[in-house]
Amino acid sequence: MHQNSLQSITVTEALKKMERYCAYQERCHKEVEGKLKTMKLIPEAREKIILHLLEHNFLNEERFAKSFARGKFRIKKWGKQRILRELNYRGISKYNIKTALKEISEKDYLEAFHFLAEKKYASLKETDKYKKRKKLTDYLLYRGWETQLVFEKVNSLVK
Repeated sequence: MHQNSLQSITVTEALKKMERYCAYQERCHKEVEGKLKTMKLIPEAREKIILHLLEHNFLNEERFAKSFARGKFRIKKWGKQRILRELNYRGISKYNIKTALKEISEKDYLEAFHFLAEKKYASLKETDKYKKRKKLTDYLLYRGWETQLVFEKVNSLVK
């Protein structure tokens, strides 16, 4: 028995592993490709597995993008700019990013933004109003909320 046969994995085993990986949570192509590379499979085998995952709907970029956008907005209270940036980083197409952002209703979006901004503002211990304004602005921009929204809100809160 060869030394490296202990580490090798068959295409069938890799395929089953990847089906479980994708079924557990929505994945993007980049994550799947990264996981397959760690299995040290030849490019043809990786391609075959990705094709299988796509054909059997384990891997679906639009579904991933929608789920990602909804989750990051609902759970982490990210704004559309941050979601867009993160989806771009994951190699998601412009079309699927646009579709994903439509998952967030304007009403929910604005409610979440105002709630988050007011909660953060109330938690700031800073007494200097300029420093307080900067901290609130930086916090909201980092979370991906639109500049115009942020400046209007900060100006209405910090007087």
